[in-house]
Amino acid sequence: MVAAIQKERISRVKGDGGASPELIDEVFRIAAMSRSDIDVLVVSNGLFPHRYLNIPLLRRLKYELMSLFGMSKDLNSQRFPFKKCKLAELPSYFGLKRDTKVFLCEHHLAHALSAFKYTEWKDNALIYTYDGVGDSVFHSAYYYDGKTLKCLEGGADDRFEKNIVGSLAFAYAFCTKAIGFRPNRHEGKLTGLAAYGKPTLYETISEKFYVDEGGLPRSTFKSKRAMHDFFINISKGAKREDVACSIQQILEDNILKSVRIYVEKTGAKKLGLAGGVFANVRLNKHLKDNLNLDEIFIFPGMGDEGVAVGGALHFLLARDGIEKFVSHQAKLKDVYMGYDYDSEVDVVFENPEEIETLEGDPAMKCAELLVAGEVGAIFTGRMEYGPRALGARTILASPVDNGVNDSINKRLNRTEFMPFAPYVLAEDARDVFEVDDVNSYACNFMTITTDVREHWKSKIPAVVHVDGTARPQIITRDQNRLYYDILNNFKQLTGIAALVNTSFNAHEEPIINTPQECLRALLNDRVDFVVTQKAVYRVKKSCFAN
Repeated sequence: MVAAIQKERISRVKGDGGASPELIDEVFRIAAMSRSDIDVLVVSNGLFPHRYLNIPLLRRLKYELMSLFGMSKDLNSQRFPFKKCKLAELPSYFGLKRDTKVFLCEHHLAHALSAFKYTEWKDNALIYTYDGVGDSVFHSAYYYDGKTLKCLEGGADDRFEKNIVGSLAFAYAFCTKAIGFRPNRHEGKLTGLAAYGKPTLYETISEKFYVDEGGLPRSTFKSKRAMHDFFINISKGAKREDVACSIQQILEDNILKSVRIYVEKTGAKKLGLAGGVFANVRLNKHLKDNLNLDEIFIFPGMGDEGVAVGGALHFLLARDGIEKFVSHQAKLKDVYMGYDYDSEVDVVFENPEEIETLEGDPAMKCAELLVAGEVGAIFTGRMEYGPRALGARTILASPVDNGVNDSINKRLNRTEFMPFAPYVLAEDARDVFEVDDVNSYACNFMTITTDVREHWKSKIPAVVHVDGTARPQIITRDQNRLYYDILNNFKQLTGIAALVNTSFNAHEEPIINTPQECLRALLNDRVDFVVTQKAVYRVKKSCFAN
């Protein structure tokens, strides 16, 4: 993998998605390649211009009135609706060679392969996916026994019905809406709120969801609308933290039961997870704590951004076979897959008159400012792929005062219920957090919560949740030297082995990508300073006075 980026980071529209030629331009720029280098275009069920639908003209005109781009609802309700596209014409849409091969990937197999490829599991591995819906199913399970990758559930020809209303992802989204947040955007707020509530609605909700003997998650709802109305109605008058707690417990119990059935059926000792549901870091911890595993791994781009990676892997699996696929397995060193602006960022900060450059080693100067209680941001190297900020576009702060949460959220116009996540040096991770061989790889990408060791809770309160957990990122120096050195210096100055890490973006904005966006954030007082490989920059005090 040489380049990967979410469309929202370019368009600056939160949650923006779909196929587009301008996104292709960016990954070509990152990879230093051109369209003529491309031999294969992999597509999944996605949004294409109506003219590429292989349907009668009158219906295409109808769809055009509904939306300039995109497939209609009735197409999306069918399994593998991309088969109704004029596939041979898609390369021209992306400006590729006319003879570019077009390969169709399966949504959930793509999710599964993204989690399987980036491990070193040579046998006894269960790969489990779960999301809202993809190719008209919301869940799949695959088992690798050392020779074959077998689909246990969710494949094209299995017993899975064309029924998406059983998805707990939809239930979670409807609860998000019911308590006043935006569904498919603010589910993380529910995850944070859950620790403050009681499962007062658990029994009512549990009557609607179950797991059958084979491990398939199901519900009793007849339609998505019925599910929506149910959650809106039962949430009326309930405390929002109780709604959050109830649906979180339902999610944890049902998915654990489903996964456990597959684990017991196969004897699997390794568990790979992908799909949007596994952005829920508390759920991932619940699975780790209640299953007898050797290792758990969640693909860092667990949402539908991961289908782009998994789709390419699906093509390679189909072309080369499982034996060669497994021979190329390797753990991810990092997910810094965006464009490298290190040669450009300092020029942007050196020009404006209102910006001053601080003298000294950038990593040490940054650490000193953090010790003094200032809030900074790091801008270095290639931007992270996936939803988490992992030290390339990250806001930094000292974790010793939990009041920093409120002050940063105020500056970023955020309303959050989780404390900020910490990052920790690899050599300190097991002393500060409940990190072991099972979850340490996942902790490289901030995809799972852990308990905080008792003797550290009072030292780093800004990163400890009310339930005593945190969502740590483990970092080594060869992954990100500047990021590592800042924390190492902070530790030498204070004895504290962790720093706050929160994404470098204001509320409802994507994580920043370019130096210009970084400069604008500094000028808008989102942070007190910015650190790069070469220097530390801040706004001159005289400019604030003016």
